[in-house]
Amino acid sequence: MQSLPHGMKPQTSSKPRRGVSQKMASYGMTLMLFVFLVAVLFAANENDFVGWVVAIISLIWLCLFAFVVFSVRGAARKAGAKLAEAQDTLNRAAGGTPSVQVIDEATTIRDQKLDHSFKIVQVQARVIRENLGKDEDQVNRALETIEITSHNARSMIKKDDDGPVEGTLVD
Repeated sequence: MQSLPHGMKPQTSSKPRRGVSQKMASYGMTLMLFVFLVAVLFAANENDFVGWVVAIISLIWLCLFAFVVFSVRGAARKAGAKLAEAQDTLNRAAGGTPSVQVIDEATTIRDQKLDHSFKIVQVQARVIRENLGKDEDQVNRALETIEITSHNARSMIKKDDDGPVEGTLVD
């Protein structure tokens, strides 16, 4: 993983880099295809049984080579994904941030609702401080509001089987 200075974007080249193994696979596939085409041309020109047997054998080798190349390429992609997942797990275990972070809309909405609940609790705490010893009804209503709000906030985090807290809203 490459860290970038703040505000910088990674440099992307117009062509993706190809590894040595991919180049060799491309050259090998080209060579096998060439051998097959030459075998078919000689078999068609000579029109004998041995020429066609050689063409069929070269076709079998071409198919086998293609199967191996595509299987190894697919396995390499899966291994790369597993490696990225393992790196992500290690980053989280070490306290770092994951390479890829997926945040769904429901989580964002829940976080906004929780933030609003905390703001309500802060306002009610201020009401209690201001009215403590002066207006007992106002303090009781603020405590009831805090109780209801905290219950609702906890139910957003963890499903609660006790049911909703009910109370009377007094203006």
